[in-house]
Amino acid sequence: MGTGGGQVRGVGRELGSRFGVEEGYAWYRGESHGGSVHRHAAFQLVLARRGEAALAGADGTVVRGAALLVPPMTAHRMLSAGDLLTVFVEPHSVLADRLRGRCGSGSGIVAVPELGRLDEAELGRAAALPSAGLDPRLLAAAALLEGLEESVSMEVVAARVGLSPQRLRALARQQLGMPLARRRIWLKLRRSAEALGEGQSPAEAAAAGGFADQAHLTHRMREMIGMTPAAVVRALRAPAGSAAGAPGDVHRDRSGDG
Repeated sequence: MGTGGGQVRGVGRELGSRFGVEEGYAWYRGESHGGSVHRHAAFQLVLARRGEAALAGADGTVVRGAALLVPPMTAHRMLSAGDLLTVFVEPHSVLADRLRGRCGSGSGIVAVPELGRLDEAELGRAAALPSAGLDPRLLAAAALLEGLEESVSMEVVAARVGLSPQRLRALARQQLGMPLARRRIWLKLRRSAEALGEGQSPAEAAAAGGFADQAHLTHRMREMIGMTPAAVVRALRAPAGSAAGAPGDVHRDRSGDG
C-alpha cells in the first residue's frame, strides 16, 4: 500500500467491477445510503473515491475520513455517503497483520488516511500470503476449515493442530479478534459470493456455500457484510459507472429479498 489522499486505484480490476472475491479479500463499490448495525468476520476498509466516508459505532460515535478501517467483529453502520469502495480483508493474511498494527488492541473504527491509496497488485499479494504474526497452529486450524465439512466439530479441528478446544478458542479471540466459528461462516459466504459472480442464482449460490436455503444465505450475508444476494446480483449486472443498483442500496433495503 502506498500513501496519499483519497484516490483509490487498481482494486476490483481497475474498478470496472462492482463486486468481486479474490484470495484473501473481497470488495464492492457503489453509493451508500445508510443502514443497520452489523459486524464482519474480516477487516473492513471503507474508501471514499471522492470526499469522505462516514461510519457510526455501536455507541453512535461517528468517524469520518477518506479512508476508514473497521476491525473484525466491531459493530458499526454505514452512513450516507457518495461512491465508496469497501474492501473486506480476511484476518489471517499478511495484509491483516498490517491492519492489526494500525488498529491497536480493542480499538473501534479508525481513520487511516495513509491507506487511502491502494495498489491492486500489492493488495492481492499481501492478502494471499499467510500471516507472519499469528500462531502457526491457529493458521493451520484456519486452513483446515477450508477443507473440512461443516459437520466436523471445532474439537476435532483443535485436536488436529495439537491444541485443546479451550486454547484454540482463546488464540482465535486474542489474535484474530473473533471465534473461528465466524470464520467458517465467512468461508461459506465467500463460496456463495463466488457462485453469484459466476452467474448462479441466489438459491444456487446458497447451496454452493452450504447454507440451508436462500433465506439463510440472505440472513447471514446481511448480518456479515450488510448486503443481500439480490443486491450483489444487481451490483454485478449494473453497468460500470452507473449509480443504479449500487451495493450500498441494500443498507436501506429491509425487505425479504434474496
